[in-house]
Amino acid sequence: MSEVRCVAKSADILGEGPVWSAAEGRLYWFDIKGRRLNWLVHATGATGGYDLPWRASVAAPRTHGGLILATEAGIATLDTATGATELVVPMELGPGFRSNDGKIDARGRLWWSSMDDDGGKRTGVLFRTDPDLSTHQLVDDIHIANTVSVSADGRLMYLADSARQVIWTFAISDDGRLSDRRVFLDMSGQAGAPDGSAIDADGFLWNAQWGAWRLVRYAPDGSVDRTIPMPVEQASSCAFGGPDLATLYVTSAAEGLSPKARADQPLAGSLFAFEPGVRGLALPAFAG
Repeated sequence: MSEVRCVAKSADILGEGPVWSAAEGRLYWFDIKGRRLNWLVHATGATGGYDLPWRASVAAPRTHGGLILATEAGIATLDTATGATELVVPMELGPGFRSNDGKIDARGRLWWSSMDDDGGKRTGVLFRTDPDLSTHQLVDDIHIANTVSVSADGRLMYLADSARQVIWTFAISDDGRLSDRRVFLDMSGQAGAPDGSAIDADGFLWNAQWGAWRLVRYAPDGSVDRTIPMPVEQASSCAFGGPDLATLYVTSAAEGLSPKARADQPLAGSLFAFEPGVRGLALPAFAG
């Protein structure tokens, strides 16, 4: 395994939602609070980004090019050649609510969550947007819904509530309904909280742990396989990228850090990467 390194010193307020675009050779990620979508070219290290008209947090490549986005205003598309955005499914998430975490599954469906931007005091919702752009509400009793990752066989949803310090699993039916909620990880009483995750090709879950200076790989039975120390306190999410999906990218946040903490963590809000020795799970593009 390689050392964790900073690959983009971006100083995001709330870095989140990393996603790999194989067609473009880019890693995309958001600064939610900065209303910006950043990109990094894997092969060259070149960086750039787009200013967005909304707070957005979830992206997936589209089969017709560009990206689909989950935003505070609903589902949108982004033309990565021009930066032009279009709101294709307007939604009312509720006053003070925004999108938070999400991933596409092996069937090409986009799973994403909403949350109360006031620290998740009110409960948010887990949604599923199908390729025909129909959007369905699945779970509505989560305060800060994170992880939102589907197992390699498409039969299991991993869903974290960072406020409760827990990750659950749900069985996924063929038509996308969820059932049989079970506790996968309970971090009650521990430092930090489970945040964004990625599934690797071996079926293990990599979880960024907010406030704990670490990334943890969990076996399918919930046991700890390995712990990766991070140079920042608030690692927020992760995604595999690169042409062979051998690089794990990790986002982070500077939000809420005291001046001293910021001084002690000059890379807070940056994008990190390392090669963990395993490959990521290849995911399809969104067909809608």
